Amino acid sequence: MVSLKSPREIELMRESGAILAEVLEMIRNEVKPGVRTGTINAKAEELIRRRGGYPSFLKYKGYPASVCVSVNEEVVHGIPGERELREGDVVSIDVGVRNKNYHADAAITLPVGEVSEEAKRLMSTCREALEEAIRHVKPGAKLREVSAAVQRTVEGAGFSVVRKFVGHGIGQKLHEDPQIPNFVDGTFNGELILKPGMVLAIEPMINAGGEDVEVAENGWTVVTRDGSVSAHFEHTVAVGESGADILTA
Repeated sequence: MVSLKSPREIELMRESGAILAEVLEMIRNEVKPGVRTGTINAKAEELIRRRGGYPSFLKYKGYPASVCVSVNEEVVHGIPGERELREGDVVSIDVGVRNKNYHADAAITLPVGEVSEEAKRLMSTCREALEEAIRHVKPGAKLREVSAAVQRTVEGAGFSVVRKFVGHGIGQKLHEDPQIPNFVDGTFNGELILKPGMVLAIEPMINAGGEDVEVAENGWTVVTRDGSVSAHFEHTVAVGESGADILTA
């Protein structure tokens, strides 16, 4: 069941999204060689709480941190700790904020100092895939149009789409219906018609190498099976009367 949010509910989610956007902007300035991933986590949590929110990920299904910090071959759910970022790393930051009982969810991938041209192209393609997907968010569109936009952009650039993890609806729960794959195939029923009031967390996860991923020994961190670099971008987007309304901009 896909729930439709009222205008008031969407405004509450926008408040959560504003906190989240501020956190991501702060993190942009923190990511540099020598910074520990745990420091990023601590500063993000402090800012979320100072703004009156709560980190959505903390203790969610047992997750031990407030944000996900995934480096290089880590796709998503990287647990922050003592690891120091190094020149040339690519780091994905995924943040969730709950405020007044409504969630927002967003992610960015950042270079650490100077990175390879391939890494730059991977990040640019992932960001472009998210933008293309959002352009297809409008009343009357089918969900498969959103998914196909990601797949077309990513595979057209020679990269691969992660298939084991997908985007999702969001609201009073962090994860709601519908699931939002970043691809279209025979296993995905993308005939859902988008309607005003739907709120979607759209999140391309793409790899420089193959699409296959696995979960690391810590039980959380998803890594590329071939060790290739990964990128992840995400926005929380409401379906408005005339198109997409990005709540985490």
